[in-house]
Amino acid sequence: MKRITKHLMTLLLSVVMVMAMGLIVFAEGTTYKLTLTGTATGHTYEAYQIFRGDLSNNDAGDKVLSNVQWGTGVNYTGTESAADVAKALGAGTMSIAQLEEKLTLTAPVKTVTSAKGSTVIDGLAAGYYLVKDQDGTQKNTSDAYTTFIVQVVGDTEAEVKSDVPTVEKKVKDANDSEGETSDWQDSADADINDDVQYQITGTMPDNIADYKKYTYKFTDTMSKGLTYTAKNAKITIGEKNVTSSFTENVTTNDDGSTTVTWTCDNLKGIGVMLDANTKVVVTYSAKLNENAVIGAAGNPNKVDLTYSNNPNKSGDGETGKTPEDKNVVFTYKTVVNKIDQDKKSLKGAAFKLEKESDGTYKEVKSFTAGDETTFEFDGLDDGNYRLTETTTPAGYNTITPVKFTISAEHDTELGDPKLTKLSGNVTTGEATFTVDKDAGSLTTDIVNKKGSILPSTGGRGTTMIYIIGAALVVMAGIVLAMRKKMSSKES
Repeated sequence: MKRITKHLMTLLLSVVMVMAMGLIVFAEGTTYKLTLTGTATGHTYEAYQIFRGDLSNNDAGDKVLSNVQWGTGVNYTGTESAADVAKALGAGTMSIAQLEEKLTLTAPVKTVTSAKGSTVIDGLAAGYYLVKDQDGTQKNTSDAYTTFIVQVVGDTEAEVKSDVPTVEKKVKDANDSEGETSDWQDSADADINDDVQYQITGTMPDNIADYKKYTYKFTDTMSKGLTYTAKNAKITIGEKNVTSSFTENVTTNDDGSTTVTWTCDNLKGIGVMLDANTKVVVTYSAKLNENAVIGAAGNPNKVDLTYSNNPNKSGDGETGKTPEDKNVVFTYKTVVNKIDQDKKSLKGAAFKLEKESDGTYKEVKSFTAGDETTFEFDGLDDGNYRLTETTTPAGYNTITPVKFTISAEHDTELGDPKLTKLSGNVTTGEATFTVDKDAGSLTTDIVNKKGSILPSTGGRGTTMIYIIGAALVVMAGIVLAMRKKMSSKES
């Protein structure tokens, strides 16, 4: 049964229905138009005639309706006449609830499709009209039903009252090397195994007071590169923790993603005052895991909000859904190709990669010596790193440790954030990085140079030593013989 709400009756009672002297009476058979302002496309409006009668203007220029009768668009099951009901409502001897129990809407006298900006309903006879969205037309949309509008028709205007909540998702970006954490924004980058901090903020519609019951449900979908730990979310309204008023449900999807919902069946029943400025805030963390996508595709996280959208039914039944809000966490990799001084692949090396954090270098990943000549260090955040050769191929010189910085830029305030820049800057050691932004990779060749070659036994160097030594012996013999000869002559 389609009930008229308290809001409707308040508007209805705002017009005094009296029979008065000194009225300007509109011609019988005259029709009028009602212009709805502030309309958007996607609505189907129905006009129901609640009361009909003779429309007139009094001396003050106010429109009044005399000879009041039930309209053609309602069915009243009570025994009172329309005029008696109008008088009883005006006098307060009949309550809104009593009228709601006996009055139902039957058939609209006009149905129109909305236009952007304003919508005209014309060809209306004199009377009080209720205008509403057609039932079912706003179910599961991102809009809401229009609050009932009641007007005395006489070429008049009425403002559409319809509002919906919004939802926004943000993430914090932490740089371990610099010890800095950003404000809430739309993108971040992180190391694999980092805990990423998220915040969801939901708002209220301007007409939240028109609802007796209000469903509120966050649906958050995380890509397979993010792991959510159940029950780590905190939900607040202002300073009050309302986490216990929401039911959490965690589902692992076939594609490896995770969907988490936080649902409150009736936000107006949890003992917190709600108005148009109220915000519901969810904070939680998710770990960037080993399934994280490297590079520009990133690891998206999306949220939408399901909400009651029909104030004319007190918030029961139908719901709408906001568009999704998205943010992305990026991660990168360093690729090391081990070569010799002739640019040939070189086996037998081992490496260790460390990241600077809190002023010290901490190991990220290491490789043991083997047949590998290419080493990938996946899942890296921006920051300062040190690459050390822990095992050097035999016959080659160990490299000086390479210190370098990964720098990245990504959209921080955009609905679909993108990775815009990636670079690697070497500060110590010998390396040059080639960047592939889409792949999220920084690739470098690390060169081992051969050690110095020393003379070996029996080699040319030794032979020369022997020749020089023999020559010295011969020369010494000659000098000695000459000295003896000179000595004998003197004697």
